[in-house]
Amino acid sequence: MTDTDRRPVDPVDVVVLGLGAGGEHAARKLAEAGLRVVAVERDLVGGECPFYGCTPSKLMIHAAHEGRGLGRAATRIREANHDWSDESHAGPLEEAGVRIVRGHGRLAGQGRVEVAGTTYDARLGVLLDTGTEPTVPPVDGLAGTPYWTNREVMREVEAPESMVVLGGGPIGCELAQAFARFGTRVTLVEAEDRLLGPEEPEAAEVVTRVLRAEGVDVRVGSELSRVEHDGGFVLEVGGEVLSAERLLVAVGRTPNLADIGLETVGLSPDADHLTTDEWLRAGERLWAVGDITGRGAFTHVSLYQAKVAVRDLLGQGGSGADYRAVSRVTFTDPEVGAVGLTEAQARDAGLTVAVGRADIPQAARGWINEAEGIVKVVADRDRGVLVGGTVVAPYGGEVVGLLSAAVHAAIPVETLRGMHYAYPTFHRAIAAALSDL
Repeated sequence: MTDTDRRPVDPVDVVVLGLGAGGEHAARKLAEAGLRVVAVERDLVGGECPFYGCTPSKLMIHAAHEGRGLGRAATRIREANHDWSDESHAGPLEEAGVRIVRGHGRLAGQGRVEVAGTTYDARLGVLLDTGTEPTVPPVDGLAGTPYWTNREVMREVEAPESMVVLGGGPIGCELAQAFARFGTRVTLVEAEDRLLGPEEPEAAEVVTRVLRAEGVDVRVGSELSRVEHDGGFVLEVGGEVLSAERLLVAVGRTPNLADIGLETVGLSPDADHLTTDEWLRAGERLWAVGDITGRGAFTHVSLYQAKVAVRDLLGQGGSGADYRAVSRVTFTDPEVGAVGLTEAQARDAGLTVAVGRADIPQAARGWINEAEGIVKVVADRDRGVLVGGTVVAPYGGEVVGLLSAAVHAAIPVETLRGMHYAYPTFHRAIAAALSDL
């Protein structure tokens, strides 16, 4: 008999491995349904969003937008996440009947999870929500330096005099603008030929123009090749040497899949995501939700998936997961709200594409607010419905809600054209973009 065979086995109904937004929701709902649920978490219950992502970053952005200092943002961040205590997340789970086990959990075969010497055997199965962590590129000299990721920067109380932001995705663009407004001299470095690569190029043009107007030194098509640190950072970027007090690395996220025992259930630990069916099943007695499914690193997607997986685990039926109208927002000023397919994605999918555009400054509210931005809608000409849309505007993340409903429900373009659009509002520019189709 091996040591593994001698380890105690604890029978339960479901094990939830990872307590990000989706795992937390699923664990609570399954326990409230009367199941014996064990939830395993090695870090903070609640995951990245409330402690290092969504909430603290938006508090930081809000403070910058209102002309307040980083100190004010830091105070509100500590208040919001209770000084990085997860009791406000763990407490309600335990009250619902979830047994929380702290530690690094690994799959140990179908329906089994091992944590700290104990194996939990789940009658129904295991739900994975192990999330992602900041990607750190293999740049010469970077390891061992005091660089920031989104996790470290959210604990700061004073804005540095100068900072290089590596990565022109949503996190990089949001924080570059926020720190520039805090008074930091910011250089934003992106290896690709434009910012916000997955979004519409017109959106990237607006954001780039605004950032540069606010003093951010935006450098696209530039690679960071070497880093040194001796009281400050010295960086070789595109053959040029830059100096900065701080370096923020924001080049993306890496899924936490390498050390969770995927090989014990016939899956590859080297995968960059887990393939799931419409019920979020990733294998026999195995479900997966959140960032690790490759459907978008968004809290709202994780929660949506968790609801579908819970219904499946409880045998309740209903509709499976549908990703036609996944919405996303980059919280720069102006915001970039988008849903569904971009024009390039729609063409790659073989659709007969029609595109409509409108400039926010040409709308009455845009002119009144002296706002930058655009609306772009993407239609499937054959079906006469929208398959995607982008709004770059103040509160663009709110304005895109109409387009999200249109894409999700396949509302005919002619119906959308016949609607009333309140005057003067930002969302009235959608009517102009529809007329341009």
